[in-house]
Amino acid sequence: MLGAIAESRNAAQQPNEVAMSRIPEPESTPHGPAYERRLLDRADEEVVDQGVAFDIRTLMTRRSMLTIVGLGVGAVALAACTPTTPVNGSSAATSGGEIPDETAGPYPGDGSNGVDVLEQSGIVRSDIRSSLDGGTTAGGVPMALTLTILDMAGNDAPFADVAVYVWHCDSAGGYSMYSAGLENETYLRGVQVADSAGQVSFTSIFPACYPGRWPHVHFEVYPDVTAITDSTNAIATSQLALPQDVSDTVYARSEYAGSAANLAQLSLASDNVFGDDGGAEQLATVTGDAGSGYTVSLTVRVDTRTTPAAGSAPGGGQAPGGGAGGPGGTPPSGGPGAPPAG
Repeated sequence: MLGAIAESRNAAQQPNEVAMSRIPEPESTPHGPAYERRLLDRADEEVVDQGVAFDIRTLMTRRSMLTIVGLGVGAVALAACTPTTPVNGSSAATSGGEIPDETAGPYPGDGSNGVDVLEQSGIVRSDIRSSLDGGTTAGGVPMALTLTILDMAGNDAPFADVAVYVWHCDSAGGYSMYSAGLENETYLRGVQVADSAGQVSFTSIFPACYPGRWPHVHFEVYPDVTAITDSTNAIATSQLALPQDVSDTVYARSEYAGSAANLAQLSLASDNVFGDDGGAEQLATVTGDAGSGYTVSLTVRVDTRTTPAAGSAPGGGQAPGGGAGGPGGTPPSGGPGAPPAG
């Protein structure tokens, strides 16, 4: 899978293991240093430090080249590593409604609640397990996540070229950039641009279950990759729900200590986000196993004719090491507080 410029290549399984990153070298030209035939915006800086605007131009150039030669690199790579054994009882319901607007929660990292990862170089990437600076790599059961975005205003045509920002907690229930000890980490956050089939794919880990919230993954859909630097540009904000049978299997593993007990006290019907309809439009389809990893997929129908209505975080759900906060409010300090929705 292609990142915007450089992406961590380490797939370490321990949360505190340091990942090494490959720094691309610029080319010397008569007009100054260049990368992929484009002059660097900041001639004295490394290629990976050129900023998000340079990253976006690099991404769009690469996507154009892939379109020309008809090479579906992301699709080929995903197919090669996708387990084929389905998990019993984990198929999602396939109704035809719009994806529900949901809260972004207190830990969005999109600038709506303090910190903003979407302005950082390298955020356009498919492997989101490591922090952007090549630091800590999140450990846990591997998860290959694919979202298929459909344009309801265009008769459910694939919504090509929309940008999708995904984020979720780690195997201990902590959120990078917010939870205590993780303020300087940026792992389990990333952006991908939908291909001609409307699909985006991410390499990640299965998230934990923390008190008060059903296991979930957050995502925001933007009209294009240039719009991601302003969270108010999002045309959809929602959450993906993970099936109970798969979650029970994952949470039996030692690296997910506490998740099994938390999940045992919850149901989709009681969750403060999915409870209104049991996650009918948001329950993912899952295949695979805990040993080799899971493939998680969801079809997301977006209607641009409606006004996005994602609200502030309702009460319920406390990520370990997190504090009180909600979209637009003071970012969590890492200490205890009123339980927010994650």
